[in-house]
Amino acid sequence: MNDIDIESLKGIANQLRIHSIEATTAAGSGHPSSCCSAADLVAALFFGHMRYDPKNPHYCNNDRFVLSKGHAAPLLYAAWAETGLFQVGELLKLRQFGNDLEGHPTPRLPFADVATGSLGQGLSVGVGMALCARLDDLDYRTYVLLGDGECAEGALWEAASLAGIQHLNNLIAIVDVNRLGQSQSTAFGHDLDVYKKRFEAFGWRTEEINGHDMEEILEVLAAVGLGSQPLVILAKTLKGAGISFIQDQDGWHGKPLSKEESQRAVAELRPISRSGIGRPITPPSRLPEPKNDAPASYPSPAYKPGDTVATREAFGNALLRIGGVDLRVVALDGDTKNSTYSEKFFKKFPNRFTECFIAEQNMVGVATGFSTRGKVPFVSTFACFLTRAFDQIRVAGISMANVKLVGSHVGVSIGEDGPSQMGLEDLAMMRAVVGSTVLYPADAVSTEKLVEQMAVHKGICYLRTSRPKTAILYNNDEPFPIGGAKVLRQSAGDKVTVVAAGVTLYEALKAADALKAEGTGITVVDAYSIKPLGKDVIKAAAKKTKNLVVTVEDHYAEGGLGDAVAGELSADGVKVQKLAVRELPRSGKPDELLAKYEIDSNAIIKAVKALV
Repeated sequence: MNDIDIESLKGIANQLRIHSIEATTAAGSGHPSSCCSAADLVAALFFGHMRYDPKNPHYCNNDRFVLSKGHAAPLLYAAWAETGLFQVGELLKLRQFGNDLEGHPTPRLPFADVATGSLGQGLSVGVGMALCARLDDLDYRTYVLLGDGECAEGALWEAASLAGIQHLNNLIAIVDVNRLGQSQSTAFGHDLDVYKKRFEAFGWRTEEINGHDMEEILEVLAAVGLGSQPLVILAKTLKGAGISFIQDQDGWHGKPLSKEESQRAVAELRPISRSGIGRPITPPSRLPEPKNDAPASYPSPAYKPGDTVATREAFGNALLRIGGVDLRVVALDGDTKNSTYSEKFFKKFPNRFTECFIAEQNMVGVATGFSTRGKVPFVSTFACFLTRAFDQIRVAGISMANVKLVGSHVGVSIGEDGPSQMGLEDLAMMRAVVGSTVLYPADAVSTEKLVEQMAVHKGICYLRTSRPKTAILYNNDEPFPIGGAKVLRQSAGDKVTVVAAGVTLYEALKAADALKAEGTGITVVDAYSIKPLGKDVIKAAAKKTKNLVVTVEDHYAEGGLGDAVAGELSADGVKVQKLAVRELPRSGKPDELLAKYEIDSNAIIKAVKALV
């Protein structure tokens, strides 16, 4: 690249700085100093290196760019405006209500694959994208711009580890080492050697550069893809670079310039600024589109009456069954595949399975990366371990990601392993995620049918599976729509409606038999869909029992099935008594624990008798 072109890219970098300053000043908030430190890097990537179609950000073989340091959003918006995707005047609407140029990027924007800004997550997403390129035989590369401050996040190093293990030489991380965090200097300041040693320990190739030397930036970018290792570019930069009166000064994080300061800064930058509009962008290779269409149908499960199958095993059966006809389906697990039964899929389709090892935060982020490229990722582990990845799940919800989560070993019914292994908070956690679907099947048939529903439903879905074997309740052709519920027992004159799911559904059926023998009838409802709740079915059943409802669940009392039912139906005059785990459990036999924490058939009988 000649000197004229290098000077042109320097000018574009300054134009990106100007846009970032003016947009944040107009908004009265934002992070212009964080934008300025990375402006040269972004200018080099977008206008001197990456291969993409600026008019079609979603094209399958575009190089991908993830702004992990999402607070530098104005810089990203400025880059895309300078490609000509939208008018630069729109940048001055930054952070205005109703405008998609929000404080941090979200996929409301066609060029933002994921929501970013919760630091430490972007590299995981990049790993998923890079793995997907390999799976689909595409040659796009994934670039992730990181801040040095977020390198304190453990999830980032989980991602670095997996990228090294997988030899992802199509993944490039760029660390904007500008030395200054939000409240003080970062732990290592400008000591690039610390970052170098850490990334190298995880199997990365490293390059150290001056992040404001355009020639040096381009020289390093020209060597991406060499060898078998992922590449990290450690760029020494200055926060607020280009603005003399804030450059490398503390106290400017998340602080816009006043109108007067903005004018002064722009006056410094304007003489050598240049627009990128009209500049040719290197196009991507035109390769066949991946086959990411859902099949017309799935083969049916094949269970027999009298079979007893754990729902966790039924999930494994379903994943294998639908995976044979649905090429969108990929699977990820955290070294629990022989317990979640995802190993069935792994053995049949190893190229579509990613072992993420015991690193659940990264696993969810990687799945989000897969979902951005049209895949349907099923993530499985013990439900209790998904709780440590809640921020990744939360941000996946904001990203409108199509991720399917499966949590096994739930509740006290797992038995002797004790409370640290018992998923007792998962329903509450997953119900709180924006746009989520939460499912809790009781038998193998309903499990398999719900896995099918998850595969075709867009958005975050959570399937709660159990450890104990349970009897088959339904025929193989029984439909299980999301948002439904099933009435399993009902007679004229029933006194109370009992709503249950999973293992406690069987306890409710036992209670129904025992109470019937004593002359008391109860209606039993299988609430397999917790969110959205099958409220119409439950409401109709409750109406016939004078609005008396007992819910029973192998979950803590807060935020689970009982709260879902009460929240949906209390306005209709339905009175809900919740049976749930209300204290810290301990090890024991499943039956002992169900009895101890009063969620077994005897507890249900007691609750019904107290109401009638």
